[in-house]
Amino acid sequence: MATVAFHTLGCKVNFYDTEAIWQLFKNEGYEQVDFEQTADVYVINTCTVTNTGDKKSRQMIRRAIRRNPEAIVAVTGCYAQTSPAEIMAIPGVDMVIGTQDRDKIIPLVKQFEQERLPINAVRNIMKTRQFEELDVPDFADRTRAFLKIQEGCNNFCTFCIIPWSRGLMRSREPESVIKQAKALVAAGYKEIVLTGIHTGGYGEDIEDYSLAKLLWDLDKVEGLNRIRISSIEASQITDEVIEVLQASDKMCRHLHIPLQAGDDQVLARMRRKYTTAEFAKKIERLHAIMPDVAITTDVIVGFPGETEEMFRDGYKFMEQMKFSEMHVFPYSKRTGTPAARMEDQIDEEIKNARVHELIDLSEKMQLAYAQKFVGQVLEVIPERSYKGAPDSGLLMGYSDNYVQLVFEGSEDLIGQICHVQVTEAGVNESKGNILRVSETAKPAQAANL
Repeated sequence: MATVAFHTLGCKVNFYDTEAIWQLFKNEGYEQVDFEQTADVYVINTCTVTNTGDKKSRQMIRRAIRRNPEAIVAVTGCYAQTSPAEIMAIPGVDMVIGTQDRDKIIPLVKQFEQERLPINAVRNIMKTRQFEELDVPDFADRTRAFLKIQEGCNNFCTFCIIPWSRGLMRSREPESVIKQAKALVAAGYKEIVLTGIHTGGYGEDIEDYSLAKLLWDLDKVEGLNRIRISSIEASQITDEVIEVLQASDKMCRHLHIPLQAGDDQVLARMRRKYTTAEFAKKIERLHAIMPDVAITTDVIVGFPGETEEMFRDGYKFMEQMKFSEMHVFPYSKRTGTPAARMEDQIDEEIKNARVHELIDLSEKMQLAYAQKFVGQVLEVIPERSYKGAPDSGLLMGYSDNYVQLVFEGSEDLIGQICHVQVTEAGVNESKGNILRVSETAKPAQAANL
């Protein structure tokens, strides 16, 4: 039996794409083996969001070639899309496929087996207007299903290479999204996470349709309990989206809204599409319509030209926003982006000091957010036994408002909706006691997933 091994670098979308490529190999009768083992085909799904992403991608490609020089080595993903020639130049690489045409990987493998000639299947991603349909029917963690609804981005922020590696914004057909959502529910999933490269931009390229309309259509899917949006820009939270968030009991009380910087001058240089005042207004509205909503965010620290004063202003702004968690990144130069060519690059030591300050702030805000729920009962879908102490009879999972809870319970509760009372708040995880389990039992066919 032919074997295939995968290695994925980068973001959640890449992990989704790898799962989808695995389905194609699985349908062809391949068996999946660990990347550290000898396989007939190695697929490396690469990342290019930072210069380090490129470097790590090259290391993994070389590792596969060393492991089995006879194997077919196929490289896909963002780095493959932006630098196919660089990858083709690595001795031992047999084929390069970008972030498009991955559905053709099996025919390409067969072509290579016959002709034994290296294949460069990368084409101009900027000309692609079609969403590539790649489905993932089930996921290893089994309680949350990811559903990719769009690809690409039109924003061209000055620090970001992604439009060049993923192409421009294109949405998946609404009928196709709903059909896949129904299939995931039939497979036993209670929660669907809508994901993409610029998820909140969904529908901008479809006439008479929008993200809000998609959310309403998903709200009607029977048996689906939770809908979570992986990430959305403040500007994409329209009045219509707010209406759905307010009226649908399926929408999770958790939104990830990237801020990137808390100072207007920095935001303008990043070419972000909002001011701090506009951002704050959206956050206020969300708190008004969804009391106790968890708002998480991304922040880039030490962007070129960020003065001490700009950083301080940003810090104060973030404090006011009362985020429930911040993902903090030091700015890193990405060759080929306008920001990498800017004057006033910030010293690494200053950057790191600022990063630590913001991580401390994030932890303070995480704890403050969790403390609000002590004594309250939250709905939690346990994902797995507690990894801190696997044999302790403890389960862990997220509430709809993204509080991670650890509580006592048997493994047969995994994937079910549990009502858990919060007993103790913590920074990354809180403790609770299970009171009861919702009656919505899993569909019969899901038990053998």
